[in-house]
Amino acid sequence: MIRRDGYLQKLIDRERNGLVKVVTGVRRCGKSFLIFNLFHEHLLSQGVPEDHIIEIQLDDRKNKALRNPDVCDEYVKSRVGEGQHYVLLDEVQMMPGFEDVLNGFLHIGNLDVYATGSNSRFLSTDVITEFRGRGDEVRVHPLAFSEYHGAVNGDWDDDWNDYSTYGGLPYILSLKSDADRAEYLQRLFRETYLQDIVERNKVRNDAELSDLVDVIASSVGSLTNPQRIVDTFKSVKKVSISAPTVKSYLAYLEDAFLVSHAKRFDVKGRKHIRTPCKYYFEDVGLRNARLNFRQQEETHIMENILFNELVARGLQVDVGVVDVVERGA
Repeated sequence: MIRRDGYLQKLIDRERNGLVKVVTGVRRCGKSFLIFNLFHEHLLSQGVPEDHIIEIQLDDRKNKALRNPDVCDEYVKSRVGEGQHYVLLDEVQMMPGFEDVLNGFLHIGNLDVYATGSNSRFLSTDVITEFRGRGDEVRVHPLAFSEYHGAVNGDWDDDWNDYSTYGGLPYILSLKSDADRAEYLQRLFRETYLQDIVERNKVRNDAELSDLVDVIASSVGSLTNPQRIVDTFKSVKKVSISAPTVKSYLAYLEDAFLVSHAKRFDVKGRKHIRTPCKYYFEDVGLRNARLNFRQQEETHIMENILFNELVARGLQVDVGVVDVVERGA
């Protein structure tokens, strides 16, 4: 069991604050484990009775009926009795109109609400508009290197080499062979992440989307923009694609938490430059898997890991260039 104490403490700090605790992050990063295992264990340790913890995993077929908002609403209300209760909902985006349902739960005075989701439909501005200021986000990321190293407890250099190659998705730690790790990451990307994006956004040309992922993976740590990506498609892929299409695909990837971008900041002029920017993968293992574990540039991979570490600590990260003038020049 990997103790994700930082994320657990964020949930503990938000207990009974009158808001919907929305736990977000890329699929397979440990959101469900956090609330259904670690947080559940915490509640029991505080004396909360088992039947006062209402767990609903909406991606489980046996709970298919509860994806209906009216059915879910009635079910939860029927479970709430005397004393403090907690409702933990997983993959809440699978319920149409979930915002109204969760907002409605807030009117039950002895019910504390927690929900997870795997896309950003209900983040940032949507939390403000749909939850009307009643949403409180806790963003979960794949394992940081400190968490990975602490769980493996091996030689530091060996752990770093494994982490910088296969990343920090928690399930990776249960796989012993390099072949199994590589197969898991490649299958996960192909059959889960990309398929989710295609279905959610009704992408008609999934081959273009797949090629774009490869281009972004190859250019981690390099400044780019949609037009440069268009040019790459023409020169390398021999394919024509429009800049608006590229922008849409990039937005889909960010919406699924697969990549994030860092704006370029003019350090000397102290202002942001509209383009270009850098794109980083949420997990370097997924990035490497897309390239069949070629292009193992140590500096670019380390830059991606450092970006993720800073973001996980709650910092806003920009990229930029500082000109250094040699003495005597």
